[in-house]
Amino acid sequence: MDVQFAVAKIGKYATSESGDTLEMIERPHGGLSFVLVDGQRSGKSAKAISNLVARKAIQLLSEGVRDGAAARAAHDYLYTYRGGKVSATLNMLSVDMETKTFVISRNNESPVVVFTQQDGLYLLDEPSRCVGIYRNTKPVITELPILPGTIIVVFTDGLRHAGSLSGNGNYDPVAATRQMIGTGITEARTLADMLLAEANEKDNGRPRDDISVLVVSVHAAPQKDGVRRMDVSLPI
Repeated sequence: MDVQFAVAKIGKYATSESGDTLEMIERPHGGLSFVLVDGQRSGKSAKAISNLVARKAIQLLSEGVRDGAAARAAHDYLYTYRGGKVSATLNMLSVDMETKTFVISRNNESPVVVFTQQDGLYLLDEPSRCVGIYRNTKPVITELPILPGTIIVVFTDGLRHAGSLSGNGNYDPVAATRQMIGTGITEARTLADMLLAEANEKDNGRPRDDISVLVVSVHAAPQKDGVRRMDVSLPI
């Protein structure tokens, strides 16, 4: 199998820094983990918060700490550091080679979109609290087998709120993902780029919030060359 990852991010219009932070780490027992954090407010203050949470989670994951424990520790760290007065949403998506599963951790009101050949498209939308505010906050953890045809879409709330202030109506990333998959679009890069582009269009090219989209898709691979590849584009 070939597991593809793609990220598309854009900052709030006329803001110097994005309040969203995405980090990736190789797991010590095999696999990868992605951490996506959206800090409260926007700009530099939000970036400081999201960096704080992401760094703590990445540090623990790199040391072999399990995803749920890493998410709880990141919450505790922010809660203690800022006295329970600052929040952030936290999503973690891991490919765990020990269990051969995806591990999805949510501290975010926004759902995670999942598509599988067996169950079709559905949402991981169990009620979930952001980190940093409530003392006993825990993540909502979901584990899925790594199977061909699986697609997972994780996003910050800027995606689903796109268009809300422009008069174009809120963007619906769930309906958009369903339509794209229905027309045969399953490549992670294409899905991430199209979702971001459509949301940006809803805001007339001037995003009212930071937007980040992380997409994972699994494809059957008839031949294995053992090579891992990563492509990054950073506009300056």
